[in-house]
Amino acid sequence: MEELDFTKFGGKQLYIKSNWQILIVDEDPGIHKDIQHELAKLDFENRSIDILHAYSQDEAVEILKSNNGVSLVMMDVQSQEEGLDAIKTIREELENPVIRIIIRTTKQNILSQNVIQEYDICKCMEKDESGGDKLYSSVVDALASYRDHIIIERNRVGLEKIIEASGSIFKISSLILFVEGVLTQLASILNLNENFQEQKASDAFFATLENGRFKVLASTGKFVMEDSFKIITPKAIEYLDIAYLNRYSYFKDDIYVGYFESSNEHKIFLYLEGCSKLRSCDREFIRIFSHNISVAYENIYLNKEIAESQKEIIDKFGEIVESKSCDSSKHVNNVAKISYILAKAYGISEDEANMLKIASPMHDIGKIGISDDILMKPDLLTKEEYSEMTKHTKIGYEILNASGRKILKTAAVIAYEHHERWDGKGYPRGLKGEEISVFGRITAIADVFDVLLHARVYKEAWDMQRVLKYIEDESGKFFDPKLVELFFENLESIKSFYKL
Repeated sequence: MEELDFTKFGGKQLYIKSNWQILIVDEDPGIHKDIQHELAKLDFENRSIDILHAYSQDEAVEILKSNNGVSLVMMDVQSQEEGLDAIKTIREELENPVIRIIIRTTKQNILSQNVIQEYDICKCMEKDESGGDKLYSSVVDALASYRDHIIIERNRVGLEKIIEASGSIFKISSLILFVEGVLTQLASILNLNENFQEQKASDAFFATLENGRFKVLASTGKFVMEDSFKIITPKAIEYLDIAYLNRYSYFKDDIYVGYFESSNEHKIFLYLEGCSKLRSCDREFIRIFSHNISVAYENIYLNKEIAESQKEIIDKFGEIVESKSCDSSKHVNNVAKISYILAKAYGISEDEANMLKIASPMHDIGKIGISDDILMKPDLLTKEEYSEMTKHTKIGYEILNASGRKILKTAAVIAYEHHERWDGKGYPRGLKGEEISVFGRITAIADVFDVLLHARVYKEAWDMQRVLKYIEDESGKFFDPKLVELFFENLESIKSFYKL
């Protein structure tokens, strides 16, 4: 049977099939035959009934374990203990709070009111009353309840995504989560399709305009494909062009196109099919909802601009400092890239790895407080000059740590500790092993590797083999042994930055 829709609940996927599925649980084959006969002509919301059969409660549980698409269980129960075991298995072990349950019994008050409420039992019917119109109406009520539970759950899923995105609205990547949640929510609330089971297949997408081409940010239905530039149909492009050329949102035929433009002239579009039967209040809801999305997009893009500006300023400061003592080898950029690779290999989160990548170019910012006579000296430094040079770590820390910004606090730690050694013989504080922050340990390897590969005023460039031999020899001395191992495991990626 084709699976047309699903929602997630309790970690499981709960399916709505093209037909309603009802599981009859009774040891008497005659009961199965009678119920199937009674329900043969039932057609609820243009969907017919598929009957599944189990002749014991254990058999019913096995069927439900392998089939999440059952909407209703009609179960014969002759004692509360017997019934409670099966019901608890469905609700707790199978983690299915959505499936509807009707109890059929020959005894009155077979289940207590507390059990009925706690385990969400739709109905307890005496067998001599569970035929004809009573059976028919009870099944219809149960299926309607199942449908409503799925709708509520789908709304919860959509809202959960939107709340998740809203909680991190100023993160650069949150727009994708936000628009995915919006699409889920629109499909659920607006009932865009005539048949309930088709709601998830609503055809919609959010797109931006990049280099004269529409690019999809998130999509549902027929617009879901791998290549985000090619999935937009010619029909959709025609409607998007109208919105773009006229700078407005509009409904036309079966389509809604929302057009939004940020203060820096970046465009975002909402394209939605299946709108011909929407009520006027639903259309107004879409307009209001879309406007809120445009505000979110504006905030997200503004945050992205700020983050990119911060990164560019940090890079430029790092380059200014390095230009005094090295060639145009883009040292700070190389250190940033290598640091990111090692951070990810070490198991550091994406956010923290990106933080390191942005902050590491500031590792030598303290050199602005060191005399050019020392920085530009082509010969070996005297003991006094070397002592003066080592002060750049503390100078950099004091400059950066004065800020309350997390990125500059991170850069302060890196500046302070990237000359510490694993064996405790580094400077400025002689930290040893894991006393050194992982960011300081990572930047140390990235910095030394790139410095040795390139000429400085005081040294010639080393060849790759000599540099790699040095890194290997300094494992457990200068460098964290684990990071050295990860360095060599990722060497090909690291070498790709260099034209050697």
